[in-house]
Amino acid sequence: MATAATSPGRLSLQRFGRAPRITKPLRRDPKTRLPTPHVKLTTREFAASRLEAHYHHTLQDDLMYLTYKHDAEGTRKAPREIRLKFDPENPYSKFRHNPPVGGSQVGKKPAPASSADNTVRLEKIQIHTFVKESLASKSALLGPIMMLRALTGESAQAGGHHAVGGVEIVKGKKSVGGWIRPGVPVGVKVDLRGQSMYDFLGTLTEFVLPRLREFNGIVLPPKSSSVNTPSAVSGVVSFGLPPAAMVFFPQLEVNADSYPNLAGVHIHFVTNATGVGAQDKARALVSGFQIPFVRR
Repeated sequence: MATAATSPGRLSLQRFGRAPRITKPLRRDPKTRLPTPHVKLTTREFAASRLEAHYHHTLQDDLMYLTYKHDAEGTRKAPREIRLKFDPENPYSKFRHNPPVGGSQVGKKPAPASSADNTVRLEKIQIHTFVKESLASKSALLGPIMMLRALTGESAQAGGHHAVGGVEIVKGKKSVGGWIRPGVPVGVKVDLRGQSMYDFLGTLTEFVLPRLREFNGIVLPPKSSSVNTPSAVSGVVSFGLPPAAMVFFPQLEVNADSYPNLAGVHIHFVTNATGVGAQDKARALVSGFQIPFVRR
């Protein structure tokens, strides 16, 4: 057996033998210049997500009951037709911006009929941070980029999933008083979906929020606030964490000295809820994951 393993022309199969000679070089990615395997590798879920199972087994039924509004077939009134500001048949105003009379109707859009298919669910969690120093020096973004990568473990097209964008650089879209210019990097963001989304949510609710002394919950708007604003029908719940709270994440706490200038982050819970009352449905969903709310 040993003679066969060491004979010329035969590759060694011993555990600590030499690595086989590469006869066909791997292709390199034109963007990253990293070797690409000949087969498509895709990672799968390696452990059951406890929070995802909690949603499907408990929260989904409770949210269906709490947010259900009976809408029998044919009983819903047709939306009132809002006339436009200018006559669309008039050739002099045909190509003008023609908004409806009374302003935008986004906040007055009715919610879809309640069913088991459109029960409110969490679609993604977006984390972003604004770095003011990056306006003068792009190198100021290196710290936040490495912080979000360590925090979420996301990288572009990681695990063979082409929909994973990883940590992205946010650039200015328009000029703001000579301060922000179009195309200038101003911050970073990352979108979490699937298992990584629930992993971050578990870390946030179990390790970070309980250790914040001054955090009593996400502040609710006053009762007198309008329910027809664009933010109220977006189905998004947002709040921020200061830089001092970032060291409570276990991914950053073990090596906090590597991030001398930690930046605070904004966290957005994006749901599939739309229409009037969408934000209330989103708050009910987020509160089911042990994130408190408070009204001052």
